[in-house]
Amino acid sequence: MIEIRRLSKSFGAKRALDDLSFTAEPGRVTGFLGPNGSGKTTTMRILLGLETASSGEALVDGQPYRRIKNPLFHVGALLDARNAHPGRSGFDHLRALALTHAISSERVEFVLEEVGLSGVASRRVGGYSLGMRQRLGIAASMLGNPEVFVFDEPVNGLDPDGVMWFRELVRNFAAEGRTVLLSSHLISEVALTADHVVIVGRGKVLADTKLSELARLQGAERVLVRSSRASDLIAPLIALGALVERDDDTLTIQGASADDVGRHAAQLSIPLSELRTQVESLEDTYRRLTDSSVEYRQGA
Repeated sequence: MIEIRRLSKSFGAKRALDDLSFTAEPGRVTGFLGPNGSGKTTTMRILLGLETASSGEALVDGQPYRRIKNPLFHVGALLDARNAHPGRSGFDHLRALALTHAISSERVEFVLEEVGLSGVASRRVGGYSLGMRQRLGIAASMLGNPEVFVFDEPVNGLDPDGVMWFRELVRNFAAEGRTVLLSSHLISEVALTADHVVIVGRGKVLADTKLSELARLQGAERVLVRSSRASDLIAPLIALGALVERDDDTLTIQGASADDVGRHAAQLSIPLSELRTQVESLEDTYRRLTDSSVEYRQGA
């Protein structure tokens, strides 16, 4: 498990993290979302011992990363695909990492095969494309066969087949009971990959919930009903505590389920020509939640 407990971090006068708390649990992919400057990368760097928090703590299985013995066997991470030395071959880059933990050359060859780089393993990393470097970084994260994975923008540079491959890879990790924390600006991809989402803005948690529950908890799930007697449904639904908007023969209802609406319509013998639930997309919910937290806003 990854635990972020009341984490704060300042760079001079800038408050990058402000009492940030959340967990990423085993058996699920946790999407970590937020606009530029929201604190995602800072959180991950503190988690991996690359930055020091001003206060609070970031833990992996109950302890700071710096105290973990043989960390490659516990945590696999990819924060920057450019960190491999350009003069080394892909194989030699992984072999050097493997030697620090007495990991065999056979394991190096195995992960190169898993990420699709066996055919270019002898080429220097300086000649790799960004997508190939991403695959090499993912291979490095897999060397120790860890239980926890931390990825920051891992699909940048991957082609569509590569994106689908990575999605299946991390879904398999979660199915095996591993913990995956995944940061990405590709919100549509997170929607297809994650089980749980943590959305941050200006160093604070804006949402922390199951992906399937996000729209409902944020008031972004509505029921649309169309009927020639739509006006007769308004009072009963308001009595339930629902918010109702009317546009001619169509009602948009928030705070009541489609079952509630259908049951009241049946009791009142009101015919319905349409009844459906409208669920806001993750991208729309994200934009609404983070609108006031965007640090770099383009012109109209």
